[in-house]
Amino acid sequence: MPDADVIVVGAGPGGSATAANLARRGLSVLLLEKATFPRDKICGDGLTPRAVRALTKLGVDITPANGFHRNDGLKVTGGGTTDLVMPWPDLTDFPNFGLTCSRMQLDEKLARHAQACGATLVEGATVVAPILGDDGRIAGVRTKAGEEYRAPVVVAADGVSSRLGVAMGVQKLDTRPMGVAVRAYYRSPRGDDHYMESWLELWDGEPGHSNVLPGYGWIFPLGNGVVNVGLGILSTSDAFGKTDYREMLRRWLAATPPEWELTDENRIGQIRGAALPMGFDRKPAYSRGLLLVGDAGGMVNPFNGEGIDYALEAAEIAADAIAEAHSRGIGTPAAERALAGYATHLTSAFGGYFRLGHVFARLIGNPTIMRVCVKYGLPRRTLMQLVHKLLANLTDRRGGDWMDLSINTLTRIVPPA
Repeated sequence: MPDADVIVVGAGPGGSATAANLARRGLSVLLLEKATFPRDKICGDGLTPRAVRALTKLGVDITPANGFHRNDGLKVTGGGTTDLVMPWPDLTDFPNFGLTCSRMQLDEKLARHAQACGATLVEGATVVAPILGDDGRIAGVRTKAGEEYRAPVVVAADGVSSRLGVAMGVQKLDTRPMGVAVRAYYRSPRGDDHYMESWLELWDGEPGHSNVLPGYGWIFPLGNGVVNVGLGILSTSDAFGKTDYREMLRRWLAATPPEWELTDENRIGQIRGAALPMGFDRKPAYSRGLLLVGDAGGMVNPFNGEGIDYALEAAEIAADAIAEAHSRGIGTPAAERALAGYATHLTSAFGGYFRLGHVFARLIGNPTIMRVCVKYGLPRRTLMQLVHKLLANLTDRRGGDWMDLSINTLTRIVPPA
């Protein structure tokens, strides 16, 4: 007999949300996490309105009392423009505010929420290999300690390297953009701000006399006098992999106003880095009983490096597909069609948008194009409002304005990623 209806490997936002959604649908779920909570992850800690909506649907308490700091939008600096204030758009489909919450807190909150919904959480369980049935389908997983857990459906939410996905033969697509991000925490008077900050001029050498890199720096207030500060760079630049990103972060922070106090003396912990798998860079999202969710399936937005919101949304889509498959009878052709529908639904939901992101990433990888975009685009407020909606993927699907219509039309007509 199986140990559960579903095994979820990895208790990051995608894995915990999948487990919570499945438990709420009445399935028995094992959630396996290699670390023990609390544990950290490299991230900007920013949650746009898209992620806020997903957390709300999941039933998570997003109040300040539960450790969430609210923000009203984005301040953009670059091209001679300082503090271009871009409030989150007022929409029907999404809230008009964002949040920040450190991953040290957020991931444990979501894992405990999954437990409260009925999932069984096993910490310190490092999954090293799949268990295969005679038909080649995954039938469970084996841990580093030699423990075996069995279920007819397994969800790989085990991060960018996805050991489980690779073991099942699901390889990365080299044609998709990648990113790298570095970040650190600082004590700063900016820690209680209600706008997130984005700097669009990151130079690979002396500012004004070198190349502008495709990426941005950020300052995200977490409340209590602490900010998450970092930068992210796309692989479409010739400088990718040849740049000391930690030194670039230090150089950028040295140019920020001294009253922000972003100095080494005020840094909390080390500068740490991580890769960002973008635009469905590992496919297929479903194969032989295994579903990929979050970074394991490359579900990071190529426009801005967001991954949490797409992991949360993919978790709900995966839970719907798995619950439907169980209702049809796991092992039947009808159930298999329901599971295969997960990948189809993902493509329908994000494929066109991610394809636009691939094009965007290639374009701004050219330093000349990046410089022109920053210099001539930022001063045009209407254009920036359109770009703001596009980069954050925030539109009303019905009854929106001309910007929503334009973005929705583009994502619908391009070939999906």
